Parts: sequence; structure tokens; C-alpha cells
Amino acid sequence: RRRVRRYFKSHVYGKKTCCHFNRRKFLEFDLMIRSDILKAIIPIISDKLVVSNIGLPSQELHMLDDQPTNFYMLGTMGLASSIGLGLALSQKETIIAIDGDGSVLTNLGTLPTIANNVANNFILLIIDNGSYGSTGDQPTYAGGKTSLAKVAKACGCDNVFECQAAETKEILETAIQSKKMTIIVSKCQSGNIPVPVIDIDPAVIRYRFMEEIKARN
Repeated sequence: RRRVRRYFKSHVYGKKTCCHFNRRKFLEFDLMIRSDILKAIIPIISDKLVVSNIGLPSQELHMLDDQPTNFYMLGTMGLASSIGLGLALSQKETIIAIDGDGSVLTNLGTLPTIANNVANNFILLIIDNGSYGSTGDQPTYAGGKTSLAKVAKACGCDNVFECQAAETKEILETAIQSKKMTIIVSKCQSGNIPVPVIDIDPAVIRYRFMEEIKARN
């Protein structure tokens, strides 16, 4: 309830609106989990080069929209953002790294590295559900006092946006069109959906992704 009140103060109170505010719809959006965000953004990332975070995020993306342009992380927690940045620096196509708050906390050095190696074809989307979703939903410090958006800004990153889950698609679309390096911290609820394991051989995942990069550069 406190979260709802904060949203009303920052997004609704004091603003002129041209339509009746749908409280039920807002509450549904407020309960969005990571897989809901993935479903919402799939129409705008299906043709983009995507590096997906280890564990359930990759499994969910694989189940929802498997593409050769998706590089699924099957190991090395915390390095989706680092791999994404390296790819962005080494070629011209837009790279979208989908990471989690737990993974970014595991590799906080990635944020100053991103700030000091600007790649305007790089977007880091941090889906922040305040938990380590793949290992049992243990809470992270991002669900407590630590704001990853503020940490990113303190590290020198420009174009940092924190948003509610329902706003993610619109902000991601804007980031893609801006052609500026952008970090998006999307706040959502903790929760997982049943997903199968990724049955594609890791070498095949790498090969088909590399072929897509070659074809676009």
C-alpha cells in the first residue's frame, strides 16, 4: 500500500489527466513480475541483439520468444551487462542486455565500467524485483536501502531511468530511438513462472548469435 501511495504522489497527484484513472488496472500493473515485463517488451526486442541474464530470465525469454538474436547466459552470474557492453563497443548494432538486480549487485564494477566506456548502441535493462529469483527469491539489497539507479548515476552513467514495470516498454522504445547509452531500472514484484530448461547446446547458442552479428555488420 505504501508503494501505491508513493506512485500516486509522484505520477498522479498534482497532474492534469484527460481520462478517468483506472485504479484496478494500476494495481494489476503494480503486481507485474519479470515474465510480464518480458512479454510486454518482446514486440520491440525480437529483432534486436539481446544478452539475457543467467537462470530463469533466460529460460523465460527462451520459452516466450526464442530467437537466434538472443544470447542466453547459462553461466557466469553478473556478466550479462559486461558481455553486452563489450559487444556494443565492438560493433555497430544496438545491444540490449537484460539483467537483474541480484546479478548487477554481484558485479557492481560493471556500472563504472559502463560510465567510462560510452557505447551509444548499448542499453542495459535491469529488471529489479528485489530478489534472487533463480535461487528461491531470497531478498536482495536492491529491495532494501540500495537504489541501483542512484548507484549508476553516482558511477557517472548518463541517461539512467527508474520506472515501474508497466512503463518499461515505452521507456525502452524511447531509449532505442534515442541512440544513446541508457540504463533502465524497472521495478517489479518478485515471482517466477514455470519454464522448461533451455535445451539448445551452448555452442549452438553462441554460433547462431555470432552469425546474426556477422550478418548485421
